[in-house]
Amino acid sequence: MNTGTLSKPIVVLSFILSLEAAFPLPLWAAERTTVSLNGTWDIEDSRDAEAIPVVWNHKVPVPGLAHSAQPAFPQVDEFDSRMGIQNRVGEGKLPTSAIVYNAGASRQDRNWFWYRRTFDVSATSGVAILRINKAQFGAAVWLNGVKIGDHLPCFTAAVFDVSNAIRRGRNELIVRVGAHPGVLPPAVSGGTDFEKSRWTPGIYDNVSLALSENPAIESVQVAPRIADSSIVVQTSLRNFGKNPVSFNLTQRVHAWKESAVVATSAAQRFTLAPGETKVVLQTVSIAGARLWSPETPNLYALETSTGGDTAITRFGMREFRFDTATKRAYLNGRVYFMRGSNITLHRFFEDPLSGALPWDEAWVRKLLVEIPHEMHWNSFRFCIGPVPDQWLEIADEAGLLIQNEYFVWTGHDWHGPENQVHFNPDQMIREYTEWMRDNWNHPSVVIWDANNETWDATFGEKIIPAVRGLDLSNRPWENSYNPPEGQDDPVEDHPYEYQVMADGGSPFSMTTLETPGGMSPGAPTGHALILNEYGWLWLNRDGTPTELTKRLYPALLGKDSTAQQRLALNAYLLAGLTEYWRAYRQYAAVLHFVYLTSSHPAGYTSDHFRDVRKLELHPEFRDYMSNAFAPVGIYLSFWRPTIEAASVQSLPVMLVNDEDREVEGTLTLALETAKGERVATQTAKFKIAPLGQQTSYNDFKFPRTTGDFLLRAIIEYRRNDGGVSTQSRRYVKLVEPERK
Repeated sequence: MNTGTLSKPIVVLSFILSLEAAFPLPLWAAERTTVSLNGTWDIEDSRDAEAIPVVWNHKVPVPGLAHSAQPAFPQVDEFDSRMGIQNRVGEGKLPTSAIVYNAGASRQDRNWFWYRRTFDVSATSGVAILRINKAQFGAAVWLNGVKIGDHLPCFTAAVFDVSNAIRRGRNELIVRVGAHPGVLPPAVSGGTDFEKSRWTPGIYDNVSLALSENPAIESVQVAPRIADSSIVVQTSLRNFGKNPVSFNLTQRVHAWKESAVVATSAAQRFTLAPGETKVVLQTVSIAGARLWSPETPNLYALETSTGGDTAITRFGMREFRFDTATKRAYLNGRVYFMRGSNITLHRFFEDPLSGALPWDEAWVRKLLVEIPHEMHWNSFRFCIGPVPDQWLEIADEAGLLIQNEYFVWTGHDWHGPENQVHFNPDQMIREYTEWMRDNWNHPSVVIWDANNETWDATFGEKIIPAVRGLDLSNRPWENSYNPPEGQDDPVEDHPYEYQVMADGGSPFSMTTLETPGGMSPGAPTGHALILNEYGWLWLNRDGTPTELTKRLYPALLGKDSTAQQRLALNAYLLAGLTEYWRAYRQYAAVLHFVYLTSSHPAGYTSDHFRDVRKLELHPEFRDYMSNAFAPVGIYLSFWRPTIEAASVQSLPVMLVNDEDREVEGTLTLALETAKGERVATQTAKFKIAPLGQQTSYNDFKFPRTTGDFLLRAIIEYRRNDGGVSTQSRRYVKLVEPERK
């Protein structure tokens, strides 16, 4: 990570992503330099919005969060959101009179944090653009004592023209952010989340200064067209100067990390009047382009030049869509099944252990590359809140498919009967426009997710239609519990099998899953379905139940169960549910909830890390869920807790093949003692078609003995990289036959 003022120019993308270490810009396009402003900044707080500090005694990392400041600030992050208050009223922990209809109630003696740093510029240029990739809650900027402007959205890049304030030599930059969501105007989204208890301010993404000449490149969008191996390039250009400027616009393409140019566009001549903006569409053919996918995440770089400015845009040749007729997802024209999990990064921000981990590249790469590969995950939902740009850059390189969700979760009507105010559509359109601009060149981003578990017709009637056409790649939109806006848009489903039982209602039995169709999707729609939450089985990292499962585990295991027993049962049941939902192919995507979030005693949910700093998963979860998500999956449709000894039972075994090739091998049924000794076994051959599914019924004779056993269904087959073994497991007790 680069910190401070760079000793040499680093080329970055305007409005898109940084490739500074990945590929040096050739001499023909060396007109833009970018100074990284990441590093250690000064930080102070205030109650007054205009009280710029005169003394700076605290330090903070950028990117990062204010809770990492040294010395630490008291009560940082402490804010009771409107939805959090509503939750506690519903739980009987607060009186009804506590309900508020604004953003919430602050529990800290401040409204603002002020960030400050100095940097040197050896030579000025005609255009200077300051970019703060993300800051919450809102950002206001002063450069060398001059107020530059404000940017209120919390989840998109703030871009400021500082051409008239920058000076050669030493410069002072001050950025003010809100200390809590309560400082934002009511129309601006500060994030809505029923289960988040702390709201952390800070500059949580990269800050940079781009220096160039006119005409400047304001943004570049690349849309692949795999049918004819081409890209559509949309370039937004602006003349910030006082005189007209004539120039040639050129485009060149090379593979990422390679120097050989594989495609160019003919130079086009343009003239821009002072202050004029122009958007140019071009098509560039790339002969024999290599496609991007999770299995082969090939990346390209587009070099755009005006002679006064340059930009590098990294992209992948891929197209992604859903189809309502087949209820399937299609990647590059072929059916593709999505397997994975969820990350709620803004909840992890409130975790006492989060610190600077989200900006530690080695930690993030292990989180997004190493572990998902071991778990057989190809997809994630970045749930209710955005991630720093670096996360999506890594996802591009890892070949992950990302359902990118905006920070909106309102349920049915969180506004209350006395205040029927919905999201301001004009403001949300502005925010979604910026959000798309920031993310539309990432091949990993395959779904725009407008909201989570929200019933609000405004999104489908006004917001999504206003912005969907901005994305030249025409990604699908997911609109949670609202009707899908597009004819082939998917719908999310959250069946939560154990929720009623956890609330003290009727018990749920996994034997329900033995009946074909015993459980069906809950979303009443003919569209493709995304299962991105299920189970309702959360445990804190130490194995204690969360707020939502305090009544569930005593009902499942008794009041004296141990943490280890609960962790083992959690993994066993989650794996069984995962196998079931995959086996019946009712969903185009199966994404477990949740891979990374906060874990604390008052939390509603938690993740599965034994040690989140080292990213060590609980071994039971890693074992069971890596099998449940294997590309060639196996589901033993058998959940009866007791079986008569010496009986013969028909055991249905369901197989699914997510791979686009035929797979054949052996299927073994084995009964084992607690010590792993096999007391009964039988083997058969299997063959499953590409992207296929099949069920076999296997008569299995249980031995003439009693006791507790583990029944395994195991498939073994060969791949190019070696042998593969995947299993589905069930606990069963053999009992004496009943006397007739």
